[in-house]
Amino acid sequence: MAPLAKVFVIFALAVFTSALTSPHISHNIHQHRALALQKPTPEPSHPVSAVRRKRSLNKRCSAQPSTNGNGTAAVTTTATVTPSAAPVNVAPNPATSDTSSSPSPTPAVQENNSPTPTPTPTPTPTPTPAPTTTSAAAAAATSATSGSSSNPSYMVGTQSGQGTYYETGLGACGITNSDTQLIAAVSWELFDSYPGYDGVNPNANPVCGKQITATYQGKSTTVTVTDRCTGCATTDLDFSPSAFSDLANESLGRIDITWVWA
Repeated sequence: MAPLAKVFVIFALAVFTSALTSPHISHNIHQHRALALQKPTPEPSHPVSAVRRKRSLNKRCSAQPSTNGNGTAAVTTTATVTPSAAPVNVAPNPATSDTSSSPSPTPAVQENNSPTPTPTPTPTPTPTPAPTTTSAAAAAATSATSGSSSNPSYMVGTQSGQGTYYETGLGACGITNSDTQLIAAVSWELFDSYPGYDGVNPNANPVCGKQITATYQGKSTTVTVTDRCTGCATTDLDFSPSAFSDLANESLGRIDITWVWA
């Protein structure tokens, strides 16, 4: 450690001695003395605007000649420094719109997308076939069947029942009959349910005055409905004595018959 300390002390002394012997120190002393001997410049009575000098870009302040201890001016050689070109602030060029480079708008062409109308073909009239007799007959039969289906069963076709006879007189239809007349009384069920009867006035029942053809063992007779039989079944008939005699002997009293609406 001792040798390093000695080297450091020697280096410090050398630097200090070099600083004391430098002419810059002497130059500074003489400059300060000259400034002290200068008389103060009287200030002008009116304020003078200070003229601001422009600093030259290619010149720099030269160092004052220094004198040595003998009073001889020491000439200090100053290297001429070529001033570097001062940077020039160049403003950017204003942006100009290039109208020639911008594409001109192309007008939109509207396409006609409407479909081309297709001519409608004229329909050829189809001849209507003439109605045949068979179809008309079938329609009539259908109509008859549908009409008959709405009526009670005793209104359609041949009915079967029993035949009897009774002493005539004033009947339910409001008609007074005799035993010699060809009349008959229908069952109460048929009388009360006959289509069109309102069940209020029996004299206005549509079944009054209707005619029936009855048959027994090949014999037939046609009678008019004028009365209502309370003891008869739905399709039974109660005849006058004369009408019953046309079919069978009164001694039989009750016979099996068939009948249809005349």
